[in-house]
Amino acid sequence: MTAPSRPAVPAAVLFDCDGVLADTEALHDRIIAEEIGGLGWDITPAEAAKRFRGLSWEAILPIIQDRLGPDSVPATFHRDLIRRVLHALENETIPVPGSQAAIAAIVAAGVPLAVASNSSRPELATKLRRLGLAEVFGRRAFSVNDVPNAKPAPDMYRAAAAACNADPHHCVVVEDSVAGARAGIAAGCRVLGFAHATPAAALAAVGAEPFADMAELPALLGLAVPAAG
Repeated sequence: MTAPSRPAVPAAVLFDCDGVLADTEALHDRIIAEEIGGLGWDITPAEAAKRFRGLSWEAILPIIQDRLGPDSVPATFHRDLIRRVLHALENETIPVPGSQAAIAAIVAAGVPLAVASNSSRPELATKLRRLGLAEVFGRRAFSVNDVPNAKPAPDMYRAAAAACNADPHHCVVVEDSVAGARAGIAAGCRVLGFAHATPAAALAAVGAEPFADMAELPALLGLAVPAAG
């Protein structure tokens, strides 16, 4: 039997951050649930994850107002939310298991990489610094503040591909949310959907190729994987 062919090595690999590089999704779910609860919406972190995961803070605010009324969100809510998240990130940012080894394999193969996150610029910078990845990504790190439209619009992944001097159609996006997967697909990229918190079926339904373990990523990218032992 002929062995399955290895996929072509992409021109660049474009990563989401939360849930892909930084194991911080639960942190965000907890804080947004508590902050919204303070406004009068009794919501659990699990429900917050289902409703808001993958969306920018700016996209979440109108949802809160639709639920609680147009005057329900104080003018300082967004600023105070980011301040609280930044404080938590300084103490709670940890890597997604296997993500740092995958990054090392991509760097060793000489494949350009970028990161594109719906986080604010200060949040993304904090996460990358705490993970020791700030220099790896350098100027190829894109936040919601760096593009006209947040995910699920394709702007961020198109900008990330351009920073790598790559055609988006020759890039691979690594995402864990439906909104992020839609952004990658809309940008014209191949999307690998990390089915860690989001069900594989939900990622596949929008066109992503689900996978369950970051240790699988180098092989999915067509990179040579050293033999065990």
